[in-house]
Order: sequence, then C-alpha cells, then structure tokens
Amino acid sequence: MTTIHHYVGGKAVAGTSGRQGDVFNPATGERTGRVDLASRAEVDAAVKTAKAALAKWAATPPVVRARVMFRFKELCERNADELVRMISAEHGKVQSDAKGELQRGLEVVEFACGIPHLLKGEFSENVGTNVDSWSIRQPVGVCVGITPFNFPAMVPMWMFPISIACGNVFILKPSERDPSTPFRIAELLTEAGLPAGVFNVVNGDKEAVDALLTHPDVAAVSFVGSTPIAEYVYTTGCAHGKRVQALGGAKNHMVVMPDADLEQATDALMGAGYGSAGERCMAISVAVAVGNKTGDALIEKLAPRVRALKVGPGTDPDAEMGPLVTGPHFEKVKGYIDEGVREGAELVVDGRGLKLQGYESGYFLGGSLFDRVRPDMKIYKEEIFGPVLSVVRVDDYDTAVKLINEHEYGNGTAIFTRDGDAARSFASSIQVGMVGVNVPIPVPMAFHSFGGWKRSIFGDHGAHGPEGIHFYTKLKTITSRWPTGIRAGAEFVMPVMR
Repeated sequence: MTTIHHYVGGKAVAGTSGRQGDVFNPATGERTGRVDLASRAEVDAAVKTAKAALAKWAATPPVVRARVMFRFKELCERNADELVRMISAEHGKVQSDAKGELQRGLEVVEFACGIPHLLKGEFSENVGTNVDSWSIRQPVGVCVGITPFNFPAMVPMWMFPISIACGNVFILKPSERDPSTPFRIAELLTEAGLPAGVFNVVNGDKEAVDALLTHPDVAAVSFVGSTPIAEYVYTTGCAHGKRVQALGGAKNHMVVMPDADLEQATDALMGAGYGSAGERCMAISVAVAVGNKTGDALIEKLAPRVRALKVGPGTDPDAEMGPLVTGPHFEKVKGYIDEGVREGAELVVDGRGLKLQGYESGYFLGGSLFDRVRPDMKIYKEEIFGPVLSVVRVDDYDTAVKLINEHEYGNGTAIFTRDGDAARSFASSIQVGMVGVNVPIPVPMAFHSFGGWKRSIFGDHGAHGPEGIHFYTKLKTITSRWPTGIRAGAEFVMPVMR
C-alpha cells in the first residue's frame, strides 16, 4: 500500500501532522493507499518555500519559462499511459475518458508555451510632448489552486501552467480522493527543469484549505468545486485580501427543438449525460424537450440506449462508464434517485441495484433516466453529479429559455436545432456562460476562457485563455519623459499632456 506525500521544494516531503486519509479504487472498493493531510504548520512551510523561489522565477525571462512548459508537455505525452492509468485507478473513469482529460489539460500547457507573446504590453509614443506611455503585466506572487476529484489532471492544468508561465509560484491543494496524479505531475515539472519551490503540492482537507485562504503571503486563489464551497472560498479569500476565482456547480440544460436531428441529440445526451458517470461540471443533466411529441420521441430513443450502457471498471476497454468516485458519493447519488421517485417523477430507467460480477464492492451505479420532471423537484433544482438524466417537457421555445434563465446556475447549456434563427436567439438571450449549438459540452479551447454565470462562478475572471493571463498578472502602466532642456516649472493642477 502506497503513501502519497506532499511535494515541496522540488521533492517529496512526508507529512508530520499525524493525519492521513484513505485512497480507494472505486471499481473494487478496496483501499489502495494513504495520503498525508497537512497541518497549518505544514502549509506555512510550503508557502515559505514558494515565496523564497518567487523573486528569481519572476525575473526569469518569459521565453525561458516557456521552454520549461515545452519540456513538461513532452514529458506528459511520453508518460501519458502512466498518467491515464493513475487517473482511472483513483477516480474510476474509463481510460479513454482519462486520456481525453489529459489531452484537454495539455492544451492549456500549449497555450502557456506562448507566454512571451501573451505578456506583451501596449506602447504609445508621444502621448504628450516627449512623453511615452506603456503597460506591462507582472506576476501577482504566491498563487494557490484548490482542485476537485473529477479531473485530477485537467483542472490543475487549467491553473498552474499559466500561473507559472506568468512568473508566479504555485501551491496546488488537490483532492485527497485521487492525489497520485498531481504528485506525479509535480515530479514531471521538476524533471522538465522547473526550479525547486516554484510548484508545490500540499495534500489536505479543510484545515489545509483554511490555512491557504488566510495565509498573509498568498496573493491569489483559484478554485473549482461545488457552489457552497466556491462561495466559502471566495468570501474567505477576499476577506483576507486575496484575488479569488472560484468556479462552482452547475445544472446544465440541453434544449431539444422539434426540428432537431433526434439521432444526433440522443448521441449527444448519452455522452454528455453519462460520460465520466456524470461527474462533470459541464455534464448535461437536464434535457428540455420542446413539445410532448418531441418528448415522447426523445424518451423512445434514449431509454434503450441508457439500459444498454456498458458499465465496467476503467481498465475494461469496452466500458462506456465507470464507477462513482467513493462510497459516500454513490449513496448520495442513489439518494437523489430515491427522492425523484418520491417526488413523482417517472423513472424510465433505474440504475440502482447494478452489480458487476467480480466487482460487487465497487461503487457502480447504472444510468438512470427520469421523464416528466418538474422545476419544483429537488432532482431538477440541485446538482446531482452522477449518471442521472432528467427530461423536462415544455410547450414552446420561450418557456425553455425562461426555464434555464431562472435557474440559479449558469455554467453551460446547449440547443439542438436546425433552425438558425432559434440558435442565434438562444445564444444571445440565454443567461449562461458557455453555450453550445448542436454541441452538447461547449468547453472552450485553451485559448478561449472557461467560466459560467450566476452561482456557477464567484469572482471576475474565468479559467485559462485571456482571462487566465489577467487573473495571474497585475497591470502596470508607465509614463516616461526624459529631460529636454525645457522646464515648465511646478504645476499644481491635474497633469494634462500637451
């Protein structure tokens, strides 16, 4: 049984708090390792180590920082099979999905490799007589990333490559559920030539999070997780003077119009609703069927597909969906299905009670499909984060838009239609941060930015892309005049350029 330590100052550091957490294989339910949980003192030591590395790294030319990112990307690609196995073994997702996660993370690394261009400022000559003005972007300091269990490689890569490329130092507090991948990433960064202390991993629970949020030497905090915790991270971090971006939960709707290609829409809902066992903040968990005829046809196509889902361990190359991440999360998702039945929704496909031979102790739940879900039901209002798809029927397009706009979350949404007018109207009027037109999971590419609206995000900046550059840097504007032999004397009014 392995023990996952912290990674501080370019090397593994054993925990000293005396506290550890269990790491499980979700497919078998057996404990496979232990992870050290940091105390406040250990967090403080990690921050001190990072701060000591800051000045030299911030002064390193951006092109040199970019070369480290290039080497890191190459090492990740060379070790991709190992990273994929780690992700699948501790999270449970099928290996093909883990491979896709890694690829999307590395796209942000590719974006960060362009940092010499991305940090270029603006220059204006002669804003006044013999006066020039220009802007530069400089690192903010010690940055922190607090990341969830569902993407142990991709979500950290939304954060640290850009932060580090911008000249900051970074402390990652990954989920204690699947800590092996972040630790291995730290090793690969060191192998890529990143100086000791620039990137550190501190494992832990709320004690470690609170220590980071309140530490006086931490300048910026990035978070991805549930909305209640995102709000806590945001309010606590801001109260202690941090710059904070906190991405929260979601309830993503997909509108299926009467003119939609139903085969295409069904394929989209299967992948977006049940991929990664629904443990995605961009998963589609609500299909909004416009018209009863559309609803009937959609259920007719979805039901047999959901029943036929190939559920198995991540090591099974034929599996389409793996187990949920932990036993408690399994029980939570199962409880939502129970609640949906109690509330009167029509359970068309019941994923409860699934047992796989040889994996009876695993956290497997089959795909579940509800029809005739109402907006007042708990299974509609709350984020389930599991393989549960709800179909809500509405009479017309306007009601569908109103339904989505009135929901407290605004992370992602999609519309499936052949009607260009409907698609354009939807993209313009919907109160959601990321919109897909005949695209079920509209996660932006790395050179755009990721971020929802409403209670799906707290803070002013989204992740990666231009928003990431702005979050991890401070703007400085410089105005310069050199002596010309002409003196105008002291001026006591607001300076005006002449």
